[in-house]
Amino acid sequence: MASVEPVVRYEVDGAVATVTMNRPEVANAQNSALIDGIDAAFDRAEADDAVRVVVLAGAGRHFCSGHDLKSIVAGEGADEWVAMRETPEGKFRHEQVMYVERCRRIHDFRKPTIAAVQGKCIAAGMMLACMCDLIVAADDAVFSNPVLRMSGAGVELLVEPWEMGIRQAKEFLLAAEEVDAAEAFRLGLVNRVVPAAELAARAHELAERVALVPPVTAEVVKASLNHVGELQGKRASWDFHFMAHQWAHNTSTSLSALQARKQMGSMKEVFAARDRGDAGADTPSAPAPD
Repeated sequence: MASVEPVVRYEVDGAVATVTMNRPEVANAQNSALIDGIDAAFDRAEADDAVRVVVLAGAGRHFCSGHDLKSIVAGEGADEWVAMRETPEGKFRHEQVMYVERCRRIHDFRKPTIAAVQGKCIAAGMMLACMCDLIVAADDAVFSNPVLRMSGAGVELLVEPWEMGIRQAKEFLLAAEEVDAAEAFRLGLVNRVVPAAELAARAHELAERVALVPPVTAEVVKASLNHVGELQGKRASWDFHFMAHQWAHNTSTSLSALQARKQMGSMKEVFAARDRGDAGADTPSAPAPD
């Protein structure tokens, strides 16, 4: 009988653990199984004293295309969270546990973390990458968060103002801009840009350099640097945005858009509607580009 590939791969090489999202057929879109798998992999890294640094990667051409809208909107698969989302309270709980708390767990993880990003890094994929301490981007990486056009308030944790500054974040979100790797480096969103073919090796090389720091030192200094963000108001801003995000979910605009998406026959239609924005809400859907 053929073996089934895990949705998350976990490998250890010396002091470096690599956690690889493994749903390349859907550009590593985050369904519940993937999110649970990432969390379980971080449990393993947490418990292994030999592991000093964790690299978070995505299999295939793209790092992560965001939340899996098929599993949430269309209710595909046996996912207990889908039924819970039928009420505002259930939707709040699902996103608090699976999106906010799971992401913050990586942000606050006691060991240093590095995201290795290639191809598309979209919305919740970008939120996930930004939970890591460092980001190494392939030269083909593209960052975007076009969720406002779908009537959502970005994603659950608004990372953009912390990663690129308030004014740039406004343009990035409101104009649904795409930022390539070179521009991401200029803005301070990523630490390094490397050739796509060398991404895994260069991320591992950086992880090995970080691993030379004694674990207790790395833990203390990481916590101190994260505390700078707390003093600047990061936690308060994330708490505020999550509540604003929940309110936006339950406006008539958002609920109507959700019902419209549920009637669409494919994700191509969903993405085509997204790209038309609110101005195209009442026009027939055009085919999305391949």
